[in-house]
Amino acid sequence: MTITVGIRCDAGPQTGVGHLVRCVALAEELTARGTAVHFLSDLGGLDWAARQLTSRGLPWHPAPYDTVGLIAAATRLDLDAVVLDSYQLPPAHSRALRASGRTVLAIVDGDLRGQEADVYVDQNLDAELSTPPLPPGALRLAGLDYALLRRVIRDRRPATTPVPGSGRTPEVVAFFGGTDAYRAAPVMGRLLLRTGVACRATIVAADDSLRHELLALRPGPGQRLEVISPTDRLPALLAEADLAISASGTSTWELLCLGLPAALVWVVENQLIGYGRTTARGLAAGLGHLPALAAGGDDARDAVDVLRELLISTTARTALAGRAWAAVDGLGTARVADALLTRSLRARSHVAGGPTADQTPG
Repeated sequence: MTITVGIRCDAGPQTGVGHLVRCVALAEELTARGTAVHFLSDLGGLDWAARQLTSRGLPWHPAPYDTVGLIAAATRLDLDAVVLDSYQLPPAHSRALRASGRTVLAIVDGDLRGQEADVYVDQNLDAELSTPPLPPGALRLAGLDYALLRRVIRDRRPATTPVPGSGRTPEVVAFFGGTDAYRAAPVMGRLLLRTGVACRATIVAADDSLRHELLALRPGPGQRLEVISPTDRLPALLAEADLAISASGTSTWELLCLGLPAALVWVVENQLIGYGRTTARGLAAGLGHLPALAAGGDDARDAVDVLRELLISTTARTALAGRAWAAVDGLGTARVADALLTRSLRARSHVAGGPTADQTPG
């Protein structure tokens, strides 16, 4: 019995690409099992975001912005289930989808935002420690066991705990989401160079303005700075790096899965809880809040000290790598797909008058 799944998520200069990236990860797993997947998305004119769908052969349709349009699209595409991943969609959308007999999976970050779903996925660290009220019969999948990771990350996960190499100039990769809307790259580039430690750094510039700022930085002795545009090569670069510098967010779980020592900065309010939990558990090093780092002063000096220690000390990087690698096993996408397809098959069988026993997809 073939299942067809719609995914409603967006990306854009202010929205970022985190919602899209984790939905692409789930779509990869679903299509590998023979499930048809359609994206209903506004990608904000971002070429990189559009390539994530076109390069994988994932159909992409205009985003419906009201309930009538969403149900019409679901009917036209013959969707059995819909995945919702957005901070902006009103709860009326999920209610209408459920009322139409479709299975709804909502990807959330803590707050359910009033969405009514059959399955909730909260992939954040320690999310399993909270128990928000759910609709009757709903299932909640919470914690890093359900982190949605792309195949390019999972395929590069080391088979055993990684041991960062010593005796070479550290390779650093710094990136801050697909749009870097708050212009973190130049701030963190300056702090990295202020360490005075020899390193080879690759920094992603999301636009030409950021590129110009980064190219104006002056590396010190033994320091090399390469500025690149957003690229699909990022997972390969990360797999070869000794240290990553990034904003706290969905990409954090990718870094942990790779067992890559990481230094994180939090940029916006919804990143603070994840940043605090991740750094408190010693899964990544904390650099602080971006505005405070941009202002200089004690916060910036402390961040420089953290970066200097990570660049100098193989022992510090190895400790981070081991804890990170053990925290995310890379199987979350399969676990979420199992739950979604089982619920969808059960609902379709019930509508068709067939058996209602659990059917676990392969």
